[in-house]
Amino acid sequence: QKIVSVGSPTKVELTCKLEEHSDLKNPQVTWKRRNETISHTSKTQNSWTIQLTVSESSHLGSYSCVLKGEVEVSATFHLQVPKIEGKEKTLITYERDLAVMICKTEYAPMAWTWYMTNGTELVAINPSSDTNKFQIKIQSANVNRLEILKLTKEDSGIYWCEAAFRLGSSKRRFEVKVLSIMAPLKPFIAVVVEVVILVTTIALYEVYSKRKGEEGEREFDQIEQL
Repeated sequence: QKIVSVGSPTKVELTCKLEEHSDLKNPQVTWKRRNETISHTSKTQNSWTIQLTVSESSHLGSYSCVLKGEVEVSATFHLQVPKIEGKEKTLITYERDLAVMICKTEYAPMAWTWYMTNGTELVAINPSSDTNKFQIKIQSANVNRLEILKLTKEDSGIYWCEAAFRLGSSKRRFEVKVLSIMAPLKPFIAVVVEVVILVTTIALYEVYSKRKGEEGEREFDQIEQL
């Protein structure tokens, strides 16, 4: 299987080719898209090519060539708009800090749009309406960057970037988790509390032991006097 990225209307050639020493001799070759058979436009001894005019989104999808002989082999080409690079990821950061999300594509899109999720709806982020919270920076035509400033816990949630091409659009998802600035200190505070409890317990035990000893000495003195 092979991915073919197509961002704008163009002509695309797809070729199926057999290795020179393949055991498949004189195969019957069929090109298909879904259940539709497509005639190949050129042929050599070991390769079969179709030429497509991709002018709208309906021309995208999967195209397969099937070679039948003593055995059957096939290859599939997936025509799609360029995907935004990278995997879905979770950004873990802290209150008053800065969150940075970057989207990048192989080809430059016509436009970039950033969204935040409000329930089930996507709300477009307009940095010009709140420059103290959001900034969108264009690093290059195919790289876009969103910054969320002065983070609060309310900024936690799902964010999307969208790259719009003439034949469609691609999206990428980010999850932002904003933690309290006290979160990194919690393990340290827990250790300090345990130490304080231990020291206090030892001190109280020593005071108790000292008093017990003094009371024992007084009782001994009274017995001697008797």
